[in-house]
Amino acid sequence: MTEAELLNITLTPGNTDDRTPVPQLLQQLFGKVFADKGYVSQKLAKQLLKTAGIQLITKLKRNMKQRLMPLNDRLMLRKRSIIETIIDQLKNISQIEHSRHRSPVT
Repeated sequence: MTEAELLNITLTPGNTDDRTPVPQLLQQLFGKVFADKGYVSQKLAKQLLKTAGIQLITKLKRNMKQRLMPLNDRLMLRKRSIIETIIDQLKNISQIEHSRHRSPVT
């Protein structure tokens, strides 16, 4: 199996922190992972770097202290943002609605 064929997915209850399944999802990967602000966690970043050699790269939240970031990583984060925008536009055009409700009942 090549890297292009690899797809990991984990379904969790709505009350589970999104960062919890990340180490398991990334266990067969290496390199850098670009994530949104919801995945900011020093503990997670250190764990991924130590166990799998994966560097977690995220934008900073407003109340966080600024840090230096290589230009290439900064550009990749910008590309990630563009991709998210395009996917959102495609969902709107296709009239795919995603409500933020996590309960299967509502």
